[in-house]
Amino acid sequence: MDLALAPETLARWQFGITTVYHFLFVPLTISLASLTAGLQTAWVRTRNEKYLRATKFWGKLFLINIAMGVVTGIVQEFQFGMNWSDYSRFVGDVFGAPLAFEALIAFFFESTFIGLWIFGWDKLPPKLHLATIWTVAVGTVISAYFILAANSWMQHPVGYRINEESGRAELTDFWHVLTQNTAVAQFAHTITAAFLTGGAFMVGIAAYHLMRRRHTAVMRTSLRVGLITMVVAGLLTAVSGDRLGKIMYEQQPMKMASAEALWDTEAPAPFSIFAIGDVDKGHNVVAFEVPGLLSFLAHDNFSDPVPGINDTNEALQEQYGPGDYRPNIPLAYWSFRWMIGFGMASATLGAAGLWLTRRRLWLDESLRTGEDERPRLALTRKRELPHLLTRWYWRLAVLTMLFPLIANAWGWIFTETGRQPWVVYGLLKTEAAVSPGVSQVEVLISLLVFTTLYAVLAVIEVRLMVKYAKAGPPELTESDLNPPSRIGGDDPAADRPMAFSY
Repeated sequence: MDLALAPETLARWQFGITTVYHFLFVPLTISLASLTAGLQTAWVRTRNEKYLRATKFWGKLFLINIAMGVVTGIVQEFQFGMNWSDYSRFVGDVFGAPLAFEALIAFFFESTFIGLWIFGWDKLPPKLHLATIWTVAVGTVISAYFILAANSWMQHPVGYRINEESGRAELTDFWHVLTQNTAVAQFAHTITAAFLTGGAFMVGIAAYHLMRRRHTAVMRTSLRVGLITMVVAGLLTAVSGDRLGKIMYEQQPMKMASAEALWDTEAPAPFSIFAIGDVDKGHNVVAFEVPGLLSFLAHDNFSDPVPGINDTNEALQEQYGPGDYRPNIPLAYWSFRWMIGFGMASATLGAAGLWLTRRRLWLDESLRTGEDERPRLALTRKRELPHLLTRWYWRLAVLTMLFPLIANAWGWIFTETGRQPWVVYGLLKTEAAVSPGVSQVEVLISLLVFTTLYAVLAVIEVRLMVKYAKAGPPELTESDLNPPSRIGGDDPAADRPMAFSY
C-alpha cells in the first residue's frame, strides 16, 4: 500500500486541514470579544459616540467570526469517532473531562450571553448589556483554557493511570491535568498570540479606512487600540513562548532538536536563523547562526549542552523500544521559523506604528481640503519623518493583519507534527490511534468533502468580512444614543400582560 494513501496519513491530513482552518477563527474570537467589550466600556463611561460606533462595527465582525468558528469547530469532535476511534477509546476518560467542562461552562457563557448582547441593545440598561459581552469574553478565555489543557495532556500526560484490563488511560487527578506547567504555559502563549492577532486585524482594517480618509474618528481610535494591543501582546507572546520552549526541551527534546535541525549534541549550542542545505540528512549548511543562543533558550545560560537529534533518537529507542522517533525534520525546522518570523514581524509593525503616531502622524481632522470636506494626510511638525514613510506604513499595516494568522497556523503545525510519531506522547503512537474499520476510500471521501465544504465556507467568510469591513462603522440612530433605563425597554406597552405564550 502506498504510504501516501494509508488511512492514517489521510486521517492526519483531514484533521490537520480542518484544525488549521478552524483555528483561523479562534484567536480572532477570543481577542475581538475582549476588544469589543473594552470599546463598549468606553462608550458606557464616556457616552462618546465614536466608541459606540466602534463597538457596533467590530462587534459585527466578531459575530461573523464566532459563527464560522462554531460551525467549523463541531467537525473536530466528529472526527474523534470517525477516524480516530482507537484514540478516543484510549484517552476518552481523560480527554473527555476538560472538553465536557468546556461545553457545560464556557460554551454556555458564550452561546447564552452572545444572544443577550445581540438582541439586548434596546432591551437592557447599558451596564447590564455591557456585562453580557464581558461574560462572552470571559467565556471564550475559559473555553480556550479547557481545550488547551486537553491538548497539553497529549503533549505531557499527567494525572492518569493505565487500566491493565482494558488498556485505557483513566483520570486520577483532574486538577493536575488542568494546572500542569504545560497547560499553563501553552495557555499563556496561545492567548497572547490571539490578542496579537486581534490587534493586527484591527490595525489592518483601520489603516485601510484611514488611507481612504473615511470614518477617521472611529478608525483613529481603533488604530491606537490595535497598535497598543499588538505591542503588548507581541512582547507577552515572546515571553510566554520562551517559557513554553524551555518546558518542551524538558518534556519533548526530540521536537525541539528537530526545530533547530540540531543533529548532534553541542555545548554551547547555537541558534540558526536559517539554513541552506539538506536539513533532513544531517549535513545542513547553516547560513547564519547565533552562538550559544539555543543553550540559553533551553537552559537559561549560554554554555549548557543541548541534545541533538541522533542522541535523542537513541535515548528514546532505549526508553520505548526500537523505532524511528524523528518527526519530519524540514517541516519542524521551517514551521518553527515561520511561526516566529511572522509573529515578530507583526509585533514590530505594531511598535513602528506606535512610534509613527506618537505625534499624530496620521489623518489630521482639523485640516480640510476643497469641497468634499475630507481630511487629508498631513504632518504636524516640520521635523517629522517624510510623508512617504507613513504611506508605506499604512499599506504594510493592511497586510500585517494576515501575519499573526499565518504564525498561528504554522505554530500549531509545529506543535502537532513535531510530536510525531506520538499522538499521546510516550503512551500512544499515531499509527495505533486510527479507526481500524475505516478504509482508504472512506477517509479519502470524507477528506475531499470536508476540504470542499471548508473551501466554500472560506469564500463566504471572506466575502462577509470584506463586505462589512469596507462598509465601515454604522451611523447611529436616536435609540442607539438613548439606551433603555430598565430591563425590557422603556416602552410602557411592555408592561402589558402577554396575550399568548408558547
